[in-house]
Amino acid sequence: MELQVKRSENEIEKDIFFIKDESVMTGAVEVLTQISASNRIVLKAKGDLIPNAVAVANIVTENMLKGNSSIQNIELDSVISKEDGQMTSNIEITLIKN
Repeated sequence: MELQVKRSENEIEKDIFFIKDESVMTGAVEVLTQISASNRIVLKAKGDLIPNAVAVANIVTENMLKGNSSIQNIELDSVISKEDGQMTSNIEITLIKN
């Protein structure tokens, strides 16, 4: 039972892609390689990188895998820092390959 839990946690981590401050096309190519292996990926971004996450999702679903992929879910959230009280927005975009 314990092995199954560890395996599923590793699979969940493998399906997550954190958007970095890099070229949108570079991120889209990285997402394309990951989604080809697992058929599902969750894009995560914070703050100023949220527009990049949306752009990557659109490039993958509308250009690279048009008709073979879709956006399954979008979650928006905000977190208030305990140290300085600043609010940071987060986004999670779930892409699936049909």
